[in-house]
Amino acid sequence: MIKSALQIARAAYQPKLPKALKGSVKVVEGEKTQSVADQKEIEGLFPNTYGMPVIKFEETDGAVDFPAINVGVILSGGQAPGGHNVISGLFDGIKKLNADSKLYGFILGPGGLVDHNYKELTAEIIDDYRNTGGFDIIGSGRTKLEKVDQFEKGLEIIKKLGIKALVMIGGDDSNTNACVLAEYYAAKDYGVQVIGCPKTIDGDLKNSMIETSFGFDTACKVYSEVIGNIQRDCKSAQKYWHFIKLMGRSASHIALECALQTQPNVCIVSEEVEKKNMSLDDVVVYIAEIVAKRAANGDNYGTVLIPEGLIEFIPAMKNLIAELNDFLAHDDKFATLDKDAQRDYVIKNISKENAKIYASLPQGVARQLTLDRDPHGNVQVSLIETEKLLSEMVANKLEEWRAEGKYNGKFSRQHHFFGYEGRCAAPSNYDADYCYSLGYTASALIANGKTGYMSSVRNTTAPAAEWIAGGVPITMMMNMERRHGEMKPVIQKALVELDGAPFKKFAASREDWAINTQYIYPGPIQYFGPTEVCDQPTQTLLLEQGK
Repeated sequence: MIKSALQIARAAYQPKLPKALKGSVKVVEGEKTQSVADQKEIEGLFPNTYGMPVIKFEETDGAVDFPAINVGVILSGGQAPGGHNVISGLFDGIKKLNADSKLYGFILGPGGLVDHNYKELTAEIIDDYRNTGGFDIIGSGRTKLEKVDQFEKGLEIIKKLGIKALVMIGGDDSNTNACVLAEYYAAKDYGVQVIGCPKTIDGDLKNSMIETSFGFDTACKVYSEVIGNIQRDCKSAQKYWHFIKLMGRSASHIALECALQTQPNVCIVSEEVEKKNMSLDDVVVYIAEIVAKRAANGDNYGTVLIPEGLIEFIPAMKNLIAELNDFLAHDDKFATLDKDAQRDYVIKNISKENAKIYASLPQGVARQLTLDRDPHGNVQVSLIETEKLLSEMVANKLEEWRAEGKYNGKFSRQHHFFGYEGRCAAPSNYDADYCYSLGYTASALIANGKTGYMSSVRNTTAPAAEWIAGGVPITMMMNMERRHGEMKPVIQKALVELDGAPFKKFAASREDWAINTQYIYPGPIQYFGPTEVCDQPTQTLLLEQGK
């Protein structure tokens, strides 16, 4: 493998661990948990893994003679910085338990388990990937594990390799799959443990026991660096409004965190739009008013941050998309029609209220709402060019105001979408430490016979030695949601809390940022230097913990 200078330098970085994981550990049980919602349904679907206690690990003086164990690992879903360190921590953890333990990686996600596509991950392989970005050590995939034949097919290779535990590294849907698989193997008494690890740059897999999902820290810092660069250019040239769409389909955590780090003129928070029952025109007017106010001060430039999933949070659009999801999930004729006929077909076959909204949309946006669905049957909102839609509508609104004598500025636009740029970046020091600890914690969960748990590392705004390692039952996070037109158990996504400290901090400052240019230019991620520069967690996490 040809190594870059960064990779060579990062190879020397030694990830930090919670003090409790550095020696032998004992399990301390907390309260038994219930799911966040739909408790009876969840308990009925997961009788063998429901209601288990939250646990944490503490140091113990007793040495444990642990037998050699074979473990499988899967990277599932979209990439996130730090995945290689989760695998490194898992590898080091099982090797410390017994040097003869083996780790097998299944290639290209859950499909590798079903198709028996795997490789043994040796020390030589692991060492090439420590502290690096990406998932390329074994690749990732989006195959959903939800059918009995998949479970049984996977069991064949699990038995052949003598695997006793499987670690699923993924987001809410991937960990839902892990939960379903854990329940199935427990019900069948197959003796296979299943452990999950919380991954997603979107930041929407978190709760009281999962402080943050790995990759969020790095991705936000990568995006904030580029936003800062744009804002520096923006202030230098003083002639462009930059509309910047950021990843985050189901929540606005990335947009909010990047706003806290860079202080743009405008940041739309989808959850607030929904709470205030704002229309698309309301959002446009909000942005246009700020553009006009800045123009009155001679500032014909600025930055607008837009969460990827904004369209789905506008109540009228949300209702339309929900009906489209159900309609297209059960309709066989739509895909057979030519492009021109599809629009009329949709209008004739959905409710009058939603048909009116659909018909009013620009053809390009309407078309994007009926493009190929994602694996869960939902609109692929990342394909909707919301940044261009909003900038065009703002431009039209400003021209209306110009004709009325309410606006006399210049409005030139630039468009950006920051997504894939942040998914495979070299992990920040925080993510390198956090991910390594998550993987090491997974090995401790395996050693203590746990299944249906998600690896949990908390207190992460403190020095790493003070982090609290343990596990939380995945069923605790489950609720029932409609997918492909059917109600299914899934992990509940965490949205931006409008009464939470991060949003309150943003809301208290945004009027000043809007009119008085207050840009911050974070610069690139720092790997070496003062702790105050290199090892800081996100503003979101600091504010949530009152730091």
